[in-house]
Amino acid sequence: MSHQFVDVCNLKKHIGETVGVRGWVRNVRTSKIRFVELRDGTGFLQCVITNSDATPESYQLAATLTQECAVELSGTIQTHPKTGQPEMLVKSLTIIGGSSDYPITPKEHGTAFLMDNRHLWLRSKRQWAILRIRHTIAKAIRDFFDGDGFTLIDSPILTPSACEGTSTLFGTPYFDEGMAFLSQSGQLYLEPALAAFGKVYCFGPTFRAEKSKTRRHLTEFWMVEPEISFAHLEDAIQLGERMMKFIIQRVLETRQEELKILERDQAPLENALNNTYLRMTYTESVERLKALGSDIEWGQDFGNDDETILMNSLDRPCWVHHFPKEFKAFYMEPDPDDPRLALGADLLAPEGYGEIIGGGERASSLQYLLDQIAKEGLDEKDYRWYLDVRRYGSVPHAGYGLGLERAVAWICKLPHVRETGAYPRMMGTLWP
Repeated sequence: MSHQFVDVCNLKKHIGETVGVRGWVRNVRTSKIRFVELRDGTGFLQCVITNSDATPESYQLAATLTQECAVELSGTIQTHPKTGQPEMLVKSLTIIGGSSDYPITPKEHGTAFLMDNRHLWLRSKRQWAILRIRHTIAKAIRDFFDGDGFTLIDSPILTPSACEGTSTLFGTPYFDEGMAFLSQSGQLYLEPALAAFGKVYCFGPTFRAEKSKTRRHLTEFWMVEPEISFAHLEDAIQLGERMMKFIIQRVLETRQEELKILERDQAPLENALNNTYLRMTYTESVERLKALGSDIEWGQDFGNDDETILMNSLDRPCWVHHFPKEFKAFYMEPDPDDPRLALGADLLAPEGYGEIIGGGERASSLQYLLDQIAKEGLDEKDYRWYLDVRRYGSVPHAGYGLGLERAVAWICKLPHVRETGAYPRMMGTLWP
């Protein structure tokens, strides 16, 4: 074909023109008039092939098209009379790559089958919409921090020690130096960078060897982690709220087509964008949970069911703060008014989705950290470099981690995090 090839997303600029498109056949209806639904990665296009407008060869070829074959078409772009969207009146058609017996048909398929064919399931309209929204959220995160004076620090994936706890580490032999571990978090590496840059963030994959089979858990996921110097718990909370509103606004402004494909009720997102987030202490949340029927006791960490119960009762994101120190990480700053508590906060999403941000104020006292390392049974020499942050110009500082997949799950209102990434890693799932 000699015509200019145009992405489907740009066809509104070419109404009345003859252009070419390339893509894959999502669906085809053949009768006297052939209707082909084409997708090219940027959008979806109805192509109309008639005996009077198309070449005889192209008209006959259209009757042989199969699901997911790759094609090139040229024709005139016109406006669909009902939808107002561009459609193509086809003049010529060429098959570039054939497709036969495509396994994911328009009928219903079970989750196990779809996950076994994840590499093909990506082509579905729903998965296309989810991953485009994920892309937008990831870009919005970078734009937010880059525009707010933060410096990106790429933290290492292989680490010599634990951040969140030794029981959830993936280990691998590292030459003759013993074991290295896949990173649980980049936070410990960010804190030394604070004294050089003031405000820093990392954004990359993290790993947890948790034997959890829930709709919220992955063994490999992406996390953005900002850290700010001369900052306290309140500063981290305010930063996290501003970031979430920035993300939500970007999605609502640029991904309306995808949200409609997912049939996402946008009212909860608009509510989260336009209102101040709720706040309650851990103690207050336990009291509320008991009133809602949970059997949680003070001093216990939230389970998934507790977060679901709590956030089904609230209409917007909620910060739960001042948790018991016993189940928080060793580096959390204790509450000066109540030594049982840590200055931490989690942001829980509404509609039953639970935690999407976890963070708080970091301990700035060298002696306190030494005591905590000893209490946790950790090897002090593994943290010498981390302790140097407190030896040379220690300041109050705070930060948090946002789980990208959990944020995508809530914003898209997905039933399980396995749909939030192209190739999810879960317990018992390691493919392709």
